[in-house]
Amino acid sequence: MADYPPLEDRPLKNTICLFDVDGTLTPARLTVAPEMLDLLSRLRQKCAIGFVGGSDLAKQQEQLGTASTNVTSMFDFAFSENGLTAFRSGKPLASNSFIKWIGEEKYQKLVNFMLAYLANISLPKKRGTFIEFRNGMINVSPIGRNASNEERREFEQYDKQHNIRRDFVDALKKEFADFSLTFSIGGQISFDVFPTGWDKTYCLQHIEAEKNISGIEYKTIHFFGDKSFPGGNDWEIYSDPRTVGHAVSGPDDTMKQLKELFQL
Repeated sequence: MADYPPLEDRPLKNTICLFDVDGTLTPARLTVAPEMLDLLSRLRQKCAIGFVGGSDLAKQQEQLGTASTNVTSMFDFAFSENGLTAFRSGKPLASNSFIKWIGEEKYQKLVNFMLAYLANISLPKKRGTFIEFRNGMINVSPIGRNASNEERREFEQYDKQHNIRRDFVDALKKEFADFSLTFSIGGQISFDVFPTGWDKTYCLQHIEAEKNISGIEYKTIHFFGDKSFPGGNDWEIYSDPRTVGHAVSGPDDTMKQLKELFQL
């Protein structure tokens, strides 16, 4: 493991580079290449580096770390689930969760409404696990997450014709207009419900807090991501006025841009 200067002694001490994981540091759902790790190690000698991904820490460990190397030691800042789970220099920072944020009473109102709505939908098929509770969100699936691949494809086609998910989301938006929730339809069979603002920009509060921890004010926050278009899950942080956004087409493009920007 290479030795890195303390954050306050890096040559570009007011600069940090943040990276999306999937499709930016690694090929989609695959593991990181040795060349990328070598480049990141050289970059870390110059400025602070961090990753911010929507997945949980276990998935990021699988993609970026090794059996002997903890992913949180490979970056100065590690932001799992968009920063709801966060590490600085390998040590955990304050975490948050959907349930902590919304409170039990509102959570039950939301879930009871969803269950009643689900009970009144007729579909060609229904399976199991209609509501999945995650740390930072609720995932809702009208057919159920236990559906087979074939059943998922069938539902996807049915949903295109009958707008099952869109109508469900519209009903939730109307019923819970004052709950500050964002609804995101994605994939084949489900949609996500999470607090407004809990996209990748959530992690920036940890970067901004650094001036009270080490006295470093990160005036230049570079962000690299492959879904940096409206509707993509990198868009909010890519277009945020606090960041300098870099759209990439994949890990090779990330490496190319880093070499040019930082003379690596």
